Amino acid sequence: QLNLVQSGGGFVQPGGSLRLSCDVSGISLTPAARAIGWFRQAPGMERGEREGIACLNDDDDESTYYSKSVLGRFTTSRDDAKNVVYLEMNNLQPEDTAVYYCRTQCALFRSDGYYNRYYGMNVWSEGTLVNVSS
Repeated sequence: QLNLVQSGGGFVQPGGSLRLSCDVSGISLTPAARAIGWFRQAPGMERGEREGIACLNDDDDESTYYSKSVLGRFTTSRDDAKNVVYLEMNNLQPEDTAVYYCRTQCALFRSDGYYNRYYGMNVWSEGTLVNVSS
C-alpha cells in the first residue's frame, strides 16, 4: 500500500519545539521516496491551499530546502534505517499554527526562487495539527 503515515504534532507554547515524523515505508522502494516535502495549511487558507515549507531530496547536493517562513527554525532529516523523515520545529510561534502534511513532492518558495521536485507519485499524509498558543 502506497501511503505516508504521519505522527507528532499537538499543542505547544510560543518558543517551544515539536517534531513530526513521516513514515515512508510504504513507498521506500519507489523513486518517489527520494524527495519528501513538508506542507502546512493554516487557518484562513483557501480549501486545498497549502504552503510548502521544507524538502528533503536525496538526489541533490544541497539535500534540504526551506521556505523563508521557517528557515533557521525548522530542520528536516531522514533516518534510513527506520524509513522515517522528520521535521524538527523550533522556536514555534502562533503563526506556525496549522495542519502539517508530508508529501512525495517538494514545492516551496525560497529566498532565491521556487524549488520543485517530483518523481512521478503524488501521495499525501493524513496531516496532523500543530497548535501554538499561550
